[in-house]
Amino acid sequence: MSREEPSIPPGVDVGHVHLKVAQLDRAVAFYRDVLGFQIMQRFGSQAAFLSAGGYHHHIGLNTWESLDGPPPQRGATGLYHVAFRYPTRASLADALRRLRRHGIPLDGAADHGVSEALYLHDPDENGVELYWDRPREEWPKGMDGTLAMYTRPLDLEALLSL
Repeated sequence: MSREEPSIPPGVDVGHVHLKVAQLDRAVAFYRDVLGFQIMQRFGSQAAFLSAGGYHHHIGLNTWESLDGPPPQRGATGLYHVAFRYPTRASLADALRRLRRHGIPLDGAADHGVSEALYLHDPDENGVELYWDRPREEWPKGMDGTLAMYTRPLDLEALLSL
């Protein structure tokens, strides 16, 4: 007889979606011009991050694995990953402990300046991100005051020390 796991915190929610696209400009035009999202940061012709209301991003678009590629074949998935935002750093640490307890391996862990994130795959090989956001006043800014996210290794032992 297995013991039921306690529920995760009610503040866990879906934070953003990250999509593989064939043409970045075409996708940006749709999400920006048609749907009204704002570009927060762009990395040349490879990636863009869009938002509603000044959040660092609700939608990520990239051509890293899909430049000029065809749409997904029938029955194929199209998401890069789905993300779940945890309300605190301590709750993300609890999520990491839970993953370890169940023997779920991480694909990666990163500090993005705006957030700290854990990456893994679900049983169907869909990408999953678990993360928490730092307070906005701690988000990194460029010399011109714009958002300046980055990717650095996340210290998992420091996270687990909470």
